[in-house]
Amino acid sequence: MADDAEIINQAPSSEAAKPASNLPFIITLIALLIYFSFQSLSLLNERSNLAMVKGNQDGALQEAQKMQAQFKLLVTKTSELADQGHVGAKMVMEGLQRQGVGFAPESGAPSKPPAKATK
Repeated sequence: MADDAEIINQAPSSEAAKPASNLPFIITLIALLIYFSFQSLSLLNERSNLAMVKGNQDGALQEAQKMQAQFKLLVTKTSELADQGHVGAKMVMEGLQRQGVGFAPESGAPSKPPAKATK
């Protein structure tokens, strides 16, 4: 019977220690919540910064595309003149091809590869 009294007395003391063991778990959960909240706010801030930078680059990108279209039109017209036999246009096209800038002609005729310059 003495053993039963000890078991009964030990049971409440083990239950009293049980809530204290949840304290580190609760602290860990709170620390994780704070950490993930901070990371989320940082990522949202970076996202807004990237959106702003992209918005600032849109104007420059449109200008670059406009200039590229104008250059392509200029090269196409110069290529047409060279095909018609204009000497100056042929020299310009050869110079562009040496630099690797020229576009392929749209007439379907294969263009010869640029000649390598020898020194």
